[in-house]
Amino acid sequence: MNVISTDNAPSAIGPYSQAVSHNGLLFVSGQIPIDPSTGEFNSDDAVEQMRQCLKNIAAIAAAAGTDLSRTIKTTVLVRDLSRFAEINAVYGEAFTAPYPARATFEVSALPKGAQVEVDAVIALSDA
Repeated sequence: MNVISTDNAPSAIGPYSQAVSHNGLLFVSGQIPIDPSTGEFNSDDAVEQMRQCLKNIAAIAAAAGTDLSRTIKTTVLVRDLSRFAEINAVYGEAFTAPYPARATFEVSALPKGAQVEVDAVIALSDA
């Protein structure tokens, strides 16, 4: 198991790694919408927060030598599922067919009061 870390995504806010790689897969921890350049949320809006979560995952993937196009599975946690269509549109900007498998859940709370959190499993190679 190899720990993946980059300054281009927010530092872990607890006892976990930004990501770990193992057996050709990258396991990216849940990303909340912290802009790594400011250490603060990029916005209070769930749609803009989704964009930042995906940017953070892309930065971690790049640090591991891969990219979002190799994403196998994501989990999306949202505080308000009524915003799903808008959030889903942003998700669709980041991924193209064949789309990753995904689970989406509405939750009562997320770290630091975030509106959205996203984690991912990404292939490191075609093997």
